Order: sequence, then structure tokens, then C-alpha cells
Amino acid sequence: MSEIIYGIHTIKVLLDHEPQRFLEIFIQKNHNNNRLQTLVSQVRTCGLAVQYASRKWLDSQTKGGIHQNIVARVRKGRQYQESDLLLFLSNIKIPFLLILDGITDPHNLGACLRSADAAGVDIVIIPRNRSASLNATVKKVASGAAENVPLIQVTNLARTLQLLKEQNIYIVGTSGKVKENIYQNNLTGPIALVMGSEGRGMNYLTRKYCDKLIRIPMVGIVYSLNISVAAGVCLFEVVRQRSFI
Repeated sequence: MSEIIYGIHTIKVLLDHEPQRFLEIFIQKNHNNNRLQTLVSQVRTCGLAVQYASRKWLDSQTKGGIHQNIVARVRKGRQYQESDLLLFLSNIKIPFLLILDGITDPHNLGACLRSADAAGVDIVIIPRNRSASLNATVKKVASGAAENVPLIQVTNLARTLQLLKEQNIYIVGTSGKVKENIYQNNLTGPIALVMGSEGRGMNYLTRKYCDKLIRIPMVGIVYSLNISVAAGVCLFEVVRQRSFI
């Protein structure tokens, strides 16, 4: 099976690590972009042919996405299954997981994956329902992170949280309605950080299975942060604390 990806950085990351997955590469006719020209040179060095297409055709393939004048058709990468979770965990010394509950905007999911990759998250977990899927838009926003961080969709998030607890992973949920803030908690051990949607927050059952609920302290007039920004703040507090172990 194949899929469409687009964007200079997204394609470059895949080209650097898995060039064998490329089937077709299209660039816009008469483009004037030095970064794109450098990437085209790399494509040809890998022995791949470049085809030229109109801007209208590229727009149609990406459904109006910001493709930066380049689109590729590639073989699908490994699709991680719910059954892979325990195997992953058995090979990780101090697990660091990000769980996204109800993130339906692909741009937010992509941005969260990018932050997760930067923070060294081992696995990202999302529910199969009530969540954006790993599509071309997510991969473009993630800027290559979607190819590096395992993303596992689960059928029953509450059941997965219980499974993680049985593996001695501390489940930390985020909520703006609790007193304790993220900087008052020890986040250095095996941890799964749970982030809910910006509007609705975590599902009731998800909240029930959390060992601890924390908040990001807010000092301005805004009520909440965008989910990807909030995820970045929380993830890098874990990174900060772990760097002093």
C-alpha cells in the first residue's frame, strides 16, 4: 500500500532514513526554491527520478495542504498495533509516554508528535475513535517526527491505562481545574503524560484512571494553551527533571 506525503522537511527526513520507501516524486514546474533544488539533487543521488507537475495538480494531491512545491508517493511505513505495546515497554528502561485523548485536529496531532520527538518520548498513544488519524497533514506538520515516534491507536483507552498501571507506569493527567502544578511533582520515573483536548479536556474515564492530576500554572488572562503548546511545556518539564537524575 502507498500514501502521499508532502513538504520539504517531511520528505527530506524520510529520504535520509528510508529512501527505499519512495515510489514517485513530483515537483512543481518552474519552481524557484533553493531548498527544494538541494532536495532534488539528493533525490537524484539516491537514484530516484523526479517528475514535474503543475501547481494545480500538486494542490489536488494534497487537498490544499502547504506542499512547498513537492509531493511524493511512498510505501506505507510500519503500522503499529495495540498488541505491540507490551513488547515496546519490555525494551525500555524508563518509559516516557504521551497519551492524547480526543485530539481531533490533524495540525494539533502533528505538532504534538513533533514535540514528542524533540522530547525523546518513546511511544505516543491515541484512541482509535475521537482522534485525528495519521494522515499526510499530520505528517507535514510533524516535520518528520511521525516517521520516528511510534504512534499506537488503541480501541479502549481506559483499558490501556490500566495495562500501563500494571507495568508500574505512573499516569499523570493534565487539568486546569486542580491545585497542584506540574513543577510540584516528581516526573523522573516511568511515566505516561495524558493530555486532553483544548476544549473538552480528558474523557471522564481517562481522568478516572490517572494516578495524579496536575496543571500548568497560568499567570495571564488566557484560560488555556493550545494543546500542542501545553504538551510541549509538560514534556520538557519531564526532560528537565530527568536531566538532573
